Amino acid sequence: MNPSEPSAQPESLRILLVTTGLRMGGAEQQVAALAKEFIARGNSVALISLTPDCEVPMPDAVERLMLDLRKTPLSMVHALLKARRFALEWRPDIVNSHMFHANLFARSLSRICRLPPLICAAHSFSEGGRLRMLCYRLTDRWCTLTTQVSQASRAEMIRAGAVRPDRVRVMYNGIDTEKFKPDVALRERTRAQLGIDSRAHLILTIGRLAVEKAQDRLIDAFQRMNRSQTTRLFVAGDGPQRAALQERISKYGLHDAVSLLGTRHDIPALLNAADLFVLSSRVEGMPLAIGEALACGRPVVATSAPGVKELMGDIGTMVPIDDTDALALAMTQSFAAEAGTDGQRDMRRQRIVTHFGIAAAADRWLSLYREMHCEASEHARCTRSCGDA
Repeated sequence: MNPSEPSAQPESLRILLVTTGLRMGGAEQQVAALAKEFIARGNSVALISLTPDCEVPMPDAVERLMLDLRKTPLSMVHALLKARRFALEWRPDIVNSHMFHANLFARSLSRICRLPPLICAAHSFSEGGRLRMLCYRLTDRWCTLTTQVSQASRAEMIRAGAVRPDRVRVMYNGIDTEKFKPDVALRERTRAQLGIDSRAHLILTIGRLAVEKAQDRLIDAFQRMNRSQTTRLFVAGDGPQRAALQERISKYGLHDAVSLLGTRHDIPALLNAADLFVLSSRVEGMPLAIGEALACGRPVVATSAPGVKELMGDIGTMVPIDDTDALALAMTQSFAAEAGTDGQRDMRRQRIVTHFGIAAAADRWLSLYREMHCEASEHARCTRSCGDA
């Protein structure tokens, strides 16, 4: 080819995403971020959501089917028929489902509708108990490939017997590093809005208020750590443990120091306002909040939950799961070590930009889509040739 000629652009794809819902969870935000990136690269994207809720902004260019699936056989039949009609009319080149219920739904859809390659993405170290693992195992042949978000999560899925090793790959999540980046003006503005003095220390955690996230241990550690009177802990997120956590705050008399913020839509602002991000989880897949904090240049203290080491490397501080004293000490030491470390802040962000940016994640997904699409096309050609012969 003449060097002056432009290089050939990859053929655009029609990508159908299937998701359990679009609430403010890490997996849901990942789906929305990938959809935006796919469209920016000239691909077409459609979405089937099993539930009508839509808290995560989705690009306007995404054609959507928002179902209202209930836990009844009749509702399942109606939802599958609607999804079948949508898929047949939209004619995707690839189908990519995300999260347990959407994965099973998409696999069931493949039984009543001729689908292109179906990739089922799991997003958690523990996708559920034995029954869910059995469901995955029994329906594994109905999809082309399963993916997991970390090596630890992949290993756990294999150990549980949900999938064979040759049928599951690791596909790391991506962070939108244009959305999550250091912003001094945003930091000052947000701290003023939150009533945080410029000299005060602000600790932030983000996540669903659930037993596996262990925010109770974080509150215990905050109570035990060596801290100034102006040190604050903000907990962003909501969930079934909210009342229990509020009771714990009352027990320690921490009303003025610990705040449960509920669901927030200003996470980049909160991360910039924070002086330290802490993750106290027992179970994770690949904790996006850590990547977002590092992309904003924040120091991170986290438990050694699955996926944390792969994402954080040696950039942050890890402590054993459920070790409250170690967590308290690491939080105290982080504040003592943080003065004047612009180079460290740059290193945190650079790790995410280089290895876990949304652009890199989109590259990996599109490469996988094209691999699966080409294999399916080649198989179809061979089948036709054999039939003609």
